[in-house]
Amino acid sequence: MKQILSFLVIATLISLSTTVSAAECYADYKAKQDNPLRLHYGVMQVSACKKGQAKQEVAKRLKSSGWTLLNVISVFGPEGLDQRKANAGKFYLRF
Repeated sequence: MKQILSFLVIATLISLSTTVSAAECYADYKAKQDNPLRLHYGVMQVSACKKGQAKQEVAKRLKSSGWTLLNVISVFGPEGLDQRKANAGKFYLRF
């Protein structure tokens, strides 16, 4: 019984650490709107730390606000936020 309880506690801690690390992923991207043409660079928190998966998530979230994703530049952790904040301006963590 004690071993089962220990196993459950360890499994729970592992799943929680995976969730926390997934919450610490960000993507920087370029997007556009047509008529009139508007472009922007932004930073968005994403649930996937892989560029391909982040690209799908970013495109979906931007589309709901009338923007079209042009490119996901990179996917990074919280250590890259400060250096991108000034360039993203009002699109820093907006979506």
